[in-house]
Amino acid sequence: MTVDSADTIGFAATSARRPSAMVRDPQDLSHDPYPGSYVLRHTAKQRLPPSVGGPRSRRAELNSGVQPVPDGTLDPSNNTRLANRICVMSSSRSINSTLAVIPLVISAILWTPNQALAVGVIVSEARPMPLAERVEALGTLKANESVNISSNVSETISVIHFDDGQRVREGDILVELTSAEQHAQLDEAQVRVGEAERQYQRVKALVAQRAASESLLDERKRDLDTARAVLVAIESRLSDRLIKAPFDGVLGLRNVSRGALVEPGDTITTLDDDRLMKLDFTVPSIYMTALEPGLRIEARTRAYGDRVFEGVVRGIDSRVDPVTRSIQVRALIPNPERTLKPGLLMQVELLVDPRDGLVIPEAAILHQGEDHFVMVVVDGEEGLTAERRQIRVGTRKPGLIEVREGLAEGDRVIAHGNVKVRPGQSVEILATDDGQLDLKALTGAGQTP
Repeated sequence: MTVDSADTIGFAATSARRPSAMVRDPQDLSHDPYPGSYVLRHTAKQRLPPSVGGPRSRRAELNSGVQPVPDGTLDPSNNTRLANRICVMSSSRSINSTLAVIPLVISAILWTPNQALAVGVIVSEARPMPLAERVEALGTLKANESVNISSNVSETISVIHFDDGQRVREGDILVELTSAEQHAQLDEAQVRVGEAERQYQRVKALVAQRAASESLLDERKRDLDTARAVLVAIESRLSDRLIKAPFDGVLGLRNVSRGALVEPGDTITTLDDDRLMKLDFTVPSIYMTALEPGLRIEARTRAYGDRVFEGVVRGIDSRVDPVTRSIQVRALIPNPERTLKPGLLMQVELLVDPRDGLVIPEAAILHQGEDHFVMVVVDGEEGLTAERRQIRVGTRKPGLIEVREGLAEGDRVIAHGNVKVRPGQSVEILATDDGQLDLKALTGAGQTP
């Protein structure tokens, strides 16, 4: 390389370890372990100021990158040799840097996942669990038996034997109607029956002695039967004045008072058998083939928050509604605590297609478009490694998902840490998630691996 004294020469080399280039004394270039950025400028016949030894002149000397001569002028020949030396040093260092990088590139090309350190993961085993398709609907509760207590005759109330909300047994008297006339008729009928009985026995004895005819005995038998029939009719009319509970249950509010006139159809109170509740709801007819008595249901109502009431399907209607294209279903729900009341609106989940399926944590699923994958831990010749496997999912539950294809019972899938594991990479099982402990308890340190 030749340098003309009339030209200006510049050389630059950038160091990766220095944030900015510093201008160094050219005499120190051979001792500098870090190639920096140097600029050599030379202008022919340039002279320094008289104060060469001053701070400003020294700084200008260093910034210019040239060496002064004793008489205060700049020596172009010395600066030319300096420039050549800088070029040789820069080229040598570039070659050394390139040779040092080559082994790293080769190592990166030949690197395989198994050569990396094992990744700590938390696994979960695919386990069976009872599952079913859930069909949601709305239904209304009814009592197993329900009736409006009313009177069969028009009469005034003489006695009331119940209070609001009272529980009664079958046959308990609830209301007595005025029955003075019927009691008088009952007494008369009983007297007539007694007289007819005596006449019949007297004639029967005479017939046995052949002192009376058989026809007379038949007449007395007819009179006796007639008197007994009249007595039964009066007793029946009298029983209509006694209003009784037709079955066990709880009474509603009392709607009448003593002395009030009631007529047939007037509601005195209500009676409900709430030991067992009926829940009527409708489902779309597309589920008609899956409906059958005995299917389980789960019902909730806002009155009791998240409490679940379980029951079974009792019956299915024989007709499909032509307007809504739905079919009515009736389920029975036990009510031993008497907490449910008739008329409540219930949110129903009908459990269709009950089965036992495999479930895994939902966090173990890796999605790619419409496909679903999991990372399965397999034990091979090289130890525990991760294997990417495609699956087909089914029903979802809170925190869990059904796997219909792709896994077998007992397969270990990575539930936490699967996003940083690659197929074939070595893994280390830190814990097994069985759904009983939270993530902090599993990791110990409270951090996700």
